[in-house]
Amino acid sequence: MYQLRKFDFFEEKYGGKIPEDVTGDIQCCSSGRGKVVIGSNDGSVSFLDRGVKFDSGFQAHSSSVLFLQHLKQRNFLVTVGEDEQISPQQSGMCLKVFDLDKVQEEGTSSSAPECIGILRIFTNQFPEAKITSFLVLEEVPPILLIAIGLDNGCIYCVKGDIARERITRFKLQVDGRSAITGLGFRMDGQALLLFAVTPESVNLFSMQAQPPKLQTLDHIGGSVNTVTMSDRSELIVGRPEAVYFYEVDGRGPCWAFEGEKKFMGWFRGYLLCVIDDSKTGNTVFNVYDLRNRLIAYSIVVDKVSNMLCEWGNIILIKADKSLLCITEKDMESKLDMLFKKNLYTVAINLVQSQHADAAATANVMRKYGDHLYGKQDFDEAMLQYINTIGYLEPSFVIQKFLDAQRIYNLTNYLEKLHEKGLASKDHTTLLLNCYTKLKDVEKLNTFIRKEDGIGELKFDVETAIRVCRAANYHEHAMYVAKKAGKHEWYLKILLEDLGNYDEALQYVSSLEPSQAGVTIEQYGKILIEHKPKETIDILMRLCTEQGIPNGVFLSMLPSPVDFITVFVQHPHSLMHFLERYAEIVQDSPAQAEINNTLLELYLSRDLDFPSISLSENGLDKDVIDHSVAAAVSKADPEKKTNADSKDAMEKDCTERQQKGLELLKMAWPSDLEQPLYDVDLAVILCEMNSFKDGLLYLYEKMKFYKEVIACYMQNHDHEGLIACCKRLGDSSKGGDPSLWADLLKYFGEIGEDCTKEVKEVLTYIERDDILPPIIVLQTLAKNPCLTLSVIKDYIARKLEQESKIIEEDRRAVEKYQETTKNMRKEIEDLRTNARIFQLSKCTACTFTLDIPAVHFMCMHSFHQRCLGDNEKECPECAPEYRSVMEMKRSLEQNSKDQDLFFQQVKGSKDGFSVIAEYFGKGIISKTRDATS
Repeated sequence: MYQLRKFDFFEEKYGGKIPEDVTGDIQCCSSGRGKVVIGSNDGSVSFLDRGVKFDSGFQAHSSSVLFLQHLKQRNFLVTVGEDEQISPQQSGMCLKVFDLDKVQEEGTSSSAPECIGILRIFTNQFPEAKITSFLVLEEVPPILLIAIGLDNGCIYCVKGDIARERITRFKLQVDGRSAITGLGFRMDGQALLLFAVTPESVNLFSMQAQPPKLQTLDHIGGSVNTVTMSDRSELIVGRPEAVYFYEVDGRGPCWAFEGEKKFMGWFRGYLLCVIDDSKTGNTVFNVYDLRNRLIAYSIVVDKVSNMLCEWGNIILIKADKSLLCITEKDMESKLDMLFKKNLYTVAINLVQSQHADAAATANVMRKYGDHLYGKQDFDEAMLQYINTIGYLEPSFVIQKFLDAQRIYNLTNYLEKLHEKGLASKDHTTLLLNCYTKLKDVEKLNTFIRKEDGIGELKFDVETAIRVCRAANYHEHAMYVAKKAGKHEWYLKILLEDLGNYDEALQYVSSLEPSQAGVTIEQYGKILIEHKPKETIDILMRLCTEQGIPNGVFLSMLPSPVDFITVFVQHPHSLMHFLERYAEIVQDSPAQAEINNTLLELYLSRDLDFPSISLSENGLDKDVIDHSVAAAVSKADPEKKTNADSKDAMEKDCTERQQKGLELLKMAWPSDLEQPLYDVDLAVILCEMNSFKDGLLYLYEKMKFYKEVIACYMQNHDHEGLIACCKRLGDSSKGGDPSLWADLLKYFGEIGEDCTKEVKEVLTYIERDDILPPIIVLQTLAKNPCLTLSVIKDYIARKLEQESKIIEEDRRAVEKYQETTKNMRKEIEDLRTNARIFQLSKCTACTFTLDIPAVHFMCMHSFHQRCLGDNEKECPECAPEYRSVMEMKRSLEQNSKDQDLFFQQVKGSKDGFSVIAEYFGKGIISKTRDATS
């Protein structure tokens, strides 16, 4: 016999007598739908409520109620009892079905539920025998399947709607003639099975077969009231030596609980047994927790006549019509009881078997862990704490095991914490520190690499990398970084910790272009410093996608401008990179920014030349003359080395400036108004670095001619100055003639003898009549080194020329005066004297003039018919008159256009002549007073 621990997980709720309203001796009882139903030997049925008080009752049968069952799905009560015999040959045993929701009146003082069906159990086809068991199965409403077990081994079955008398009756026969002591229905998938127990056997009928198929499961059986069904539809049979469980394929486990079983039941996973103990002579009621192998409750009771479960209680009805209710204690009370006895394993099994929530289970395990920790059983304590992960704050456990002697247990806990994905950054740091302190490389490898090919790592990646780096486990840190796609960390380790620049470059090359660009922006400075050529090769592939036709994906590629910051302190490398890019990509969206950067590099005089020239990797040596590099490497005296370095620096500067000039010209083709660079920036660079050639080119392209000659003036380059004016001062070619005036002013203020240059300048001033002689005299008079002989010939020619002009003007004046005099005389004649028209022919048609005729003051005559409607002006003189009037209107209109006037004054060689012309034509007149 199993020696099971006994506990008081249940308690007596209340006990006492059944109400006196329940008459007769109790024969049977049933539960369900919140009430207890009792059947008595006087044929009455009584209902008790939750307080075990009489609720209602009615007369179900005239003699005795043998069996009853309160259905669950519908509020029906099915009873088997004795009624009056209709004839001596016919039994009075009846089956009745009552609808408890329908009430029919019985007289005036009481009411009873409506009986919706009555069935005589015994007929000629179903001979009478003693009924030993009874069970009802609710199939799909309103179908019922009723099984009635008899003492002759037969089972009478009734199936159908009894209320409508649509039923089918059949019988089943068990081998042998033993009484049917117990019945049990079971649904196995879609198949309906019926267990039938006799004192000698356990049988199973398959109700789906026609006729139902019998199978004997065991050749030992059980007595009445010792058969029940578990919540998993297992058949349970109690015998004096043991309790047996049966499945559809035969006997299952058995439990050796000795003693004669009087009643068997099942309640919430507990096995209920009323046992006659032969050793003590007492009747004992036991509640067995088979899963946890314990007796949850045990009490000595008097003779029990019925046992049932309702309202969450176990109800024992005794032979003396007294009643005992037993209820289960709450989980907290049961656990407190176990904790006081230090029965933690029982407590854990209990909460797990009763499907308590995970938090409650974890709390029990924590208490057990604390208990074991107090006993210094650290290994077992840690096993319990591990089971609390997810519910117990990890710091509670970690604090207990921070002692160096407990580092193995702590490591185990932290590993489990990471496996469940609940570790924080601090937990990862602590675990890796544990590995490093233990110098357990194997476990470190397992932790780092166990996720190979499975997916995301179950720990904080950056924390793991930092800890591994700090402990000099660089390979592990690199592995984590690579697997997690933390490219910046991978490169940081390679470059800063290991100095493995070649592998870093290979890694960058293997990345996606977008990611490679990001990493180059972060770590390009280090790579350029140590591996400039290889780094530039990678940048070229990123920015140009060499092998793909230009422009196909150009707009989607990164711009070289994005990587300029990488080349800080390495300008020669930057220049080399941009030059290579410009050779391949001709129409980059960032061409202007690239050209600006290149101009700054080309025109700067100092690019920290010595450090670049001594670069170990040799990229910038390509821009140094090989002979200079060789000279630097020789063991010569310092003075010679410094001199060679300066010469090389000057040569490099000259070459770069030449490249700069070529770029200035190439990036400003003649067909573009604006260049592919910032003109203002280019001018500033040229001025800052005293790059005369570039400055002259830009000023000339910008048509800043005065600035061009100013450059020559600053350098006192007289020959270049005159040549420049010849090129830029020719108005026929779009030049600015006023440059000669500026040049003359320069020579007048220079304070040195420049007779030759002045004479050449005067030649062009005289040719284009740029300045009046008086201005020339005043300008040159400021130079004390010049004599009158310099301008003697010029003045003579100008005086002669002016004399001719004066003479021509005098003759023109006389001519205009004579013409004016004649015109005034003609006007006076028209005013005072008559005109004689002597024309005899029409001016228009040349025919003889006849009346009516029209004569005009201009001495033209016309037939009136030849003039038509226009009789006010002469057709011959009208066009000339209109032309003159149109010219006058145009001049008057132009007089209001000040911009045109000043433009003509500025563009003329002699502005005074333009003003005189305006006065002469009457365009400019005396301003009238606004008040007049």
